[in-house]
Amino acid sequence: MLINALLQALREIRRNLMRSLLTAMGIVIGIASVIAMVNIGKGASESITGSISKLGSNTLYISPGQQHGPGNQSSVSVPFKTKDVEILKESVIALEAISPVEGATMTALYGDQNYQTSVKGVENGYFDVQELSFKSGREFTNNELRSGLATCILGKTVVDKLFIKGEDPIGQKIRVKNFSCEIAGVLKPKGANTFGMDQDDVILVPLKMFMRRISGNENIHLIMAKVKSNIPLEEATVQIQQIVRERRHLKANEEDNFSVRSMSALLDTIGQITSMLTIMLGAVAAISLVVGGIGIMNIMLVSVTERTREIGIRMAIGAMPQDILIQFLIEAVVLSGLGGIVGVIFGISITMIVSHFMHFTLIIDPTITVVSLLFSMLIGIVFGIIPARKASNMNPIDALRYE
Repeated sequence: MLINALLQALREIRRNLMRSLLTAMGIVIGIASVIAMVNIGKGASESITGSISKLGSNTLYISPGQQHGPGNQSSVSVPFKTKDVEILKESVIALEAISPVEGATMTALYGDQNYQTSVKGVENGYFDVQELSFKSGREFTNNELRSGLATCILGKTVVDKLFIKGEDPIGQKIRVKNFSCEIAGVLKPKGANTFGMDQDDVILVPLKMFMRRISGNENIHLIMAKVKSNIPLEEATVQIQQIVRERRHLKANEEDNFSVRSMSALLDTIGQITSMLTIMLGAVAAISLVVGGIGIMNIMLVSVTERTREIGIRMAIGAMPQDILIQFLIEAVVLSGLGGIVGVIFGISITMIVSHFMHFTLIIDPTITVVSLLFSMLIGIVFGIIPARKASNMNPIDALRYE
């Protein structure tokens, strides 16, 4: 019975092939959209998570101010001073390396070349925290850090923009703002980070030089610290919070006017955001499934009208109402099921293409694939039941009289 109904459904679909293809197109688009959106969202999330993890899962970011949440103002932002960094360096035994970071966007000049880049004032601990290594040259000497001498270290992008290929920049002098600095080192390339920012597009200078010649003050708005591998981040965070609270003379009932964040917290936040976005995109894409289901219901109603005499003849020779119901219901399910299969193929293809060109991690979630396919068949049942009931409730005599 069911096999005969299935074969009959396939014959009807083949008989009206173009109409069937256009009807199933809504299901194809819906399924392909859901699968592509969910898989691409998961792949993007995996890529971002993996890239951020490479930045150092044991890195802490200490900044003034305390953000209370989206739409809320942060607490009073009081910048750190160099003495705060020195105290943390001496007092927090959990830290392997620490460095203050101050930055500004400026234009660098060498010969007849000029290039706008990021200039950062740092200490040598920055190289350990960021896991930077040298292609040539050296880090800052103690005398350069202490006296704020005009010395700088360049990223590969800055070297490529200012110097002729093959020219050795070590020992040369470039001009930044209204002063010249001697190049002491060139960093090995790191490429772009997850957010598309070029990590090699940077000039590093001693912090004291940055304060004296660029910022004009001793304010520090970011301290980066690397925690020892055998010490939990939470323990290091607590030590830092205690010392900074003492330095800022905060009472026990006063909230922190600074924040200590880790990569793990950032990963959790990004994971929540990407998961929410994936769900929202999948939900929006699923709307097209409903539109496809309405299309199936519409075309099945047309089919019932066109085959009224056929229904009357089948009932006249002994077909029961439930046989007619099953016949038209199976046709709707087969139509939506075929659309679902094609949609799965298109969805996976779109995922692979986007992942390749956007350099995301390729993820094909079998669960969402199976669920989408089953959902497409469910759409066929839900939206096919009305036309099927209309066909099964026909009066055989009236159906035979239909012209």
